[in-house]
Amino acid sequence: MTTTHPSQAVGIGIIGCGNISGAYLKAAAGFPQLDIRGLADIRPEAAQAVAASHGLQARSIEALLRDDRIEIIVNLTIPAAHVAVGLQALSAGKHVHSEKPLGLSVAEAAPLLELAEARGLRVGCAPDTFLGGGQQTCRALVDAGQIGQPLAGTAFFMCPGHERWHPNPAFYYALGGGPMLDMGPYYLTALVNLIGPVARVAGMASRVRATRTISSQPLAGTVVPVEVATHVAGTLEFACGAVVNIATSFDTPKHRHWPIELYGSQASLAVPDPNIFGGPVEIAEAGQDWQAVPLSHAYGDANHRSLGVADLAQALRSGRPHRASGALAMHVLEVMEAFQRSSNSGQHISIHSRPERPAAMPANGL
Repeated sequence: MTTTHPSQAVGIGIIGCGNISGAYLKAAAGFPQLDIRGLADIRPEAAQAVAASHGLQARSIEALLRDDRIEIIVNLTIPAAHVAVGLQALSAGKHVHSEKPLGLSVAEAAPLLELAEARGLRVGCAPDTFLGGGQQTCRALVDAGQIGQPLAGTAFFMCPGHERWHPNPAFYYALGGGPMLDMGPYYLTALVNLIGPVARVAGMASRVRATRTISSQPLAGTVVPVEVATHVAGTLEFACGAVVNIATSFDTPKHRHWPIELYGSQASLAVPDPNIFGGPVEIAEAGQDWQAVPLSHAYGDANHRSLGVADLAQALRSGRPHRASGALAMHVLEVMEAFQRSSNSGQHISIHSRPERPAAMPANGL
């Protein structure tokens, strides 16, 4: 594992040059903590195209893993490859920051954290949107006691399905896909950041269609099988005692639910969409109208996807814990997995992991 002077940027290698890589690379340019030293993909032509569009170098996966100047591998592969690529990177002595989810199951992802611990390496994982100005403004309000004791809440992500817009959406309906594993990480991570870990889950899951027809280009008209539940709903009981209703769906034509609301003993808090870094924040005391709250923290003005990688890089240099941690991602994965287990068994599922809430972000940013 390479060590360098604290003032130097951290060398980054990216594996996976699909749909999300452009957002990471655009945001990474704004973080001086990051030095992108190569892109790779199982399809060399994909890496070459993305590298050319960003003025970077396309390399083989093996070359990235051999490069001593690279300290963090950013793993932007499809969910089914997250653990295998992460293990490969850790075995090469690299820290890893992965796209979400950490793995397809707790059992699959566990060796990732075990190997990291054994080798003295770090695992980070998306989402990092909870580090943005919108979520951190809400975190500051909760921490300051502005809503009182958190008692309850709601969380909703519901849409008709990703086959309407994604260029290659089949994996959303294969093992490792579905609305909970796809979008649940944003909502659950945001909630854990705000009020702490989940203690118990009750859930129900359904799959109403056996196939989906893609309407986006370039695969319009292609029929893909649906192997996972496409509507997942249930209740989260948090360790702090709050009870939150949640629903994630690829079966909903339209809805009017706010993304996240928290209800406390003193006030209610409207939390912005956890898939973005900013968004509107509102608060209301009993019997009063909603009042807009200006964002109090940085990174609420753009798509800062790479913020979690920058936080990991800075944490490596300073020796502090990083915020978008593997332990947090594993907890979220355990919670997501519990919905299907609860639906299958008809029972509440206890959550065994208890990560600490990530440290709040400084108001002025990293």
